[in-house]
Amino acid sequence: MHSYPLLELLAIGFVTALFFGYLSWKTGLSPIVGYLLAGFMVGPYFTYFPFVADAGLAAELSEAGVILLMFGVGLHFNMKDLLAVRGVAVPGAVVKSGVSTVLGTLAAWTFGFSTGAGLVLGLGLAVASTVVLLRVLADNNVLDTVHGHVAVGWLVVEDIFTVLILVLLPSLAAAASAGQEVGVGTLASALGMALVKLALMWVVILVVGGRVVPWLLTRAAKTRSQELFTLTVLVTAFATAVGAAAAFGASMALGAFLGGMVVGKSSVSHQAGADLLPLKDAFSVLFFVSVGMLFDPGFIFEHPFMILTCFLIVIVAKPLVAMIVVSWLGYSVHTALTVATGLAQVGEFSFILAQAAEKLNLIPTEIYSILVVCCMGSIILNPSLVRRVPAIEERLRKRPRLWRTLSARADRRALKGNQVMEAVLTTEEEDAGRAVVVGYGPAGRGVAAALTERGLVPVIIDMNVDTVNSLTAEGRHAVFGDSSAREILTAAGVEKASCLVVTIPDVSLTAATVAAAKDLNPNLRILARARFLSDKNLLHSLGAAAVAFEEEEVAKSLVRLVLNDNQEKGAASREDLQ
Repeated sequence: MHSYPLLELLAIGFVTALFFGYLSWKTGLSPIVGYLLAGFMVGPYFTYFPFVADAGLAAELSEAGVILLMFGVGLHFNMKDLLAVRGVAVPGAVVKSGVSTVLGTLAAWTFGFSTGAGLVLGLGLAVASTVVLLRVLADNNVLDTVHGHVAVGWLVVEDIFTVLILVLLPSLAAAASAGQEVGVGTLASALGMALVKLALMWVVILVVGGRVVPWLLTRAAKTRSQELFTLTVLVTAFATAVGAAAAFGASMALGAFLGGMVVGKSSVSHQAGADLLPLKDAFSVLFFVSVGMLFDPGFIFEHPFMILTCFLIVIVAKPLVAMIVVSWLGYSVHTALTVATGLAQVGEFSFILAQAAEKLNLIPTEIYSILVVCCMGSIILNPSLVRRVPAIEERLRKRPRLWRTLSARADRRALKGNQVMEAVLTTEEEDAGRAVVVGYGPAGRGVAAALTERGLVPVIIDMNVDTVNSLTAEGRHAVFGDSSAREILTAAGVEKASCLVVTIPDVSLTAATVAAAKDLNPNLRILARARFLSDKNLLHSLGAAAVAFEEEEVAKSLVRLVLNDNQEKGAASREDLQ
């Protein structure tokens, strides 16, 4: 009888993932839990299932999912968004990785492992999963917010940091096998070479690729062949990923992310994203299935205290460090909670790091198994943690002393800039007219530009400190803070404004902003944005004069396209008859 391991893996893997994913959704859990359980069912450690999938093949297919997912993120992640969060992403990733590494090393040393094994364990516990983070952020509609940008930027820095560690591992292994101390010169040389490679990769992909890839995609689009266009997109995704790994020693995920940013600059980026969506979703499911296959329940009973200690590092220590760092750097408590909960898990880079260390005889097999158990447990909990961010924030508000401690630097930073802005707005002539715009994403920028053209003075409220500082440096009016807070609205001059335009997609924050603004200025005309028509009654009842619904606007645009298309066809037919 013929054997078809690839087809069998796809068939059985997708069937079990569908069944358990749907079962998890029905019970109120994330479908991710079902995908992990499906992987365990078809894996080597569950002997009661008639089929055992090829773990190596599943891991390779899951890597394709990581590539497609990161490529898709790069499509919509503008370079300005990445640079805007560098002030929190770089120091945050370094501090969290350092603390996690120290704690992991201490835990390993306490339970009888070597210091080298502890370092690898700590680094593995520090790195979060790209797939999980993006999935939970998207599921909670925060991927395209400042909170999501900080979390993704933080993870990109962690990926780069992990690449540097992977480059240093051979030097550590060589010294360890020879029984020698690793010299500073050796480490500096290896690190310098890694940085040069990463810089060269950045230039090749973003600068050279930024010229070649858009031209190539445009040529493919002009052929009007859907197959050729989709193939060109896939070639770009996998070529940049594999090329980054082969030529520069970087991770495939990082290469795919940069490749996506290149394609995102082209005029056909939206179609590229639409073509990738089905493949991205399908292969990301295989990632979770492959992680589930690695789970050995018997290992938990062999090392229960070691596993518990490492698990607490992941779901308690890491989030606490991330929350403290984000709050210390002047970001809101909501951003701190989103980043902290989103990064409270272990992911695919941990396996890559552990596999490389194991091949170099730097760690025993137990370290790899510990990472697998922590990975699976944290991934199961993570969607629930992120979903509970609003509830956690509400509980923190009920503890005034703790709330003031966490938000102190953000409030001081906001107050300093907002007091200056409030003084400027107070001394300005009111004849010019003032309009407050909440959010400075693509929609916010468009609204602000339109208001300026009509002689109004737009005052921007945004949760990104760097964006506010940049606008202020340009001489624009901008206020940092939560738009639902009365103090922030007052600083923006909402009491003297003629209108308020809320451009953020988060309906809960929009509703709170509308209510607070209407209370401060009952005569204020409020225009708001919402995703769904079901939010209409809520926003109107709170005082919004008009609401733009994403569902409705898409429908109107489609209707206009259909009518225009029919009119053009009708005109062409009449010309033919004449």
